[in-house]
Amino acid sequence: MTALPILYSFRRCPYAMRARMALAASAVQVELREVVLRDKPPEMLEASPKGTVPVLLLPDGRVLEESLVIMRWALAQSDSLGWLTHDDQNLVLATDGPFKIALDHYKYPHRYGLTDGTAHRDAAMAHLAHLNTLLTRSLYLGGARPAFTDIAIFPFVRQFAATDAIWFATLPLPALQSWLSGLVGSDLFASIMARYKQWKAGDAPVHFP
Repeated sequence: MTALPILYSFRRCPYAMRARMALAASAVQVELREVVLRDKPPEMLEASPKGTVPVLLLPDGRVLEESLVIMRWALAQSDSLGWLTHDDQNLVLATDGPFKIALDHYKYPHRYGLTDGTAHRDAAMAHLAHLNTLLTRSLYLGGARPAFTDIAIFPFVRQFAATDAIWFATLPLPALQSWLSGLVGSDLFASIMARYKQWKAGDAPVHFP
C-alpha cells in the first residue's frame, strides 16, 4: 500500500461523485483508481468483497466502503468550507432510501419487470417538491453556500433530472432547478468529473485532487 489513501471510484456513479467532491473540498490527496464496473479489479474485491464503489483504503489498513462514511472522514481531516455545519442526516437518508428506490425504478424499469417507470417517477416527485420548498428559503439546503447535505443529495437529483431532461425542465420546481444547475455548473463538480483510464495493477499512481 502507498502512503496515500487509495480510492476506487467510477466516474459516473453518484455515490462515488459525492465522495470525490468531499475529498476535493477537503484537499485530502488520494491515489485514484478508476474502475470499470463490468471488470472490477481483484485488488478492490479483496479489500471490499461487496464490489461497489466508492471504496477508500486508508494507510492504517482500514477500509471505508460507504460514500457517506468517506465524505465524513475526508471532512474530519479538513473542512475549510464548513460543509459539516449542515449535515441533515434525515434528509440524506430520505434521499438514499425511498427517493433512490423510486429513481432506480424510474430510470431502469426493465430491471424490475416494469413496462415503464412513470409511477415511480411520480412517487419521487414528493421528495423533489419538499427539496424545492426548502430551497425557496435559501440558495442551498444549509444556507447561502453548499454544505454536506447539498453535496450528499445532489448527484441523485442530477441523475433523476438527466433521465428525461426536457420533461424535468418543465416542472414547477424553479428553486430546485436553479440549485441543481448551480451545482452541476460549479468548478468543484467539473474538477471531480475529469476522465481517467481504467486502472490496472502496475499503472503509475494518479493523484486526486
